[in-house]
Amino acid sequence: QVQLAESGGGLVQAGDSLRLSCAASGGTLSDFAMGWFRQAPGKQRQFVAAISSGGGSTFYLESVEGRFTISRDNARNRVYLQMSGLRPEDTAVYYCAADSKVSGPAPVASEYEYWGQGTQVTVSS
Repeated sequence: QVQLAESGGGLVQAGDSLRLSCAASGGTLSDFAMGWFRQAPGKQRQFVAAISSGGGSTFYLESVEGRFTISRDNARNRVYLQMSGLRPEDTAVYYCAADSKVSGPAPVASEYEYWGQGTQVTVSS
């Protein structure tokens, strides 16, 4: 059973940067494609970014492409989301997720088997 724990969220101003981290335990991270999703109050969970199990392929929500970068360190069992140029509309709880069924990046939440508890990101204007 893989367990995921996000960290790195916080309150920042528009234009600032944050780096989210997702630590995995109970499994080998290289067995999983990984994704980041977010959920704002009153809205559905939204795909943000995904990375293949080996790290060679990535996929992004169009509105974050060029501002956010997903990466992974399989040796340390960690996945990261570097966020820059943050906007108020990026405010949400951010979740990392793991998918063992495919090796490539998957943008659909239902593909993912394991989820973390989330970390709050708040961007003030």
